[in-house]
Amino acid sequence: MREKIEVVADLYGDAMTIALYALAPRAKSRAELHAHLLKRGAEAEIASAVLDNLELQGLLNDLEFAKIWSESRQRQKKLSKRTIAQELRVKGVSQDIIDEVIDEIDDDGEYQMAFDLAERKYRSCAHLEQEVIYRRVHSVLARKGFSHGVTQRIMKELLAS
Repeated sequence: MREKIEVVADLYGDAMTIALYALAPRAKSRAELHAHLLKRGAEAEIASAVLDNLELQGLLNDLEFAKIWSESRQRQKKLSKRTIAQELRVKGVSQDIIDEVIDEIDDDGEYQMAFDLAERKYRSCAHLEQEVIYRRVHSVLARKGFSHGVTQRIMKELLAS
């Protein structure tokens, strides 16, 4: 019996070490970390226990992870709400948390970010034909996940100036 307890303790300790090393470079969602632990050979019950312990310690929090991810992706990559929501879904964040985080993104701020991005691209290719400019600016905004409506509105503003 004592050997079994020691084995479980060793497995738990190993899983905790794997989890902590995985969290060192960047925060992760619970689902991401769970998948990582399973991939590294941890049993599902032990992985869940480790994740529960990390949540109690405040080292694992999907809401905080989603907020940080959203802010980072807006600031560094200039991504739209839609793209950020998709990325969070892929990372296993629940839809309730995604909705809460996306609701915090200001529509005007998102539009201004898209406009600044489009304006920067427009300036770099302003010497080209109108059709080429339109295609390039439109492509940049589409890759970042901005809707066709937002893109059209920005293009009208840019080409009118």
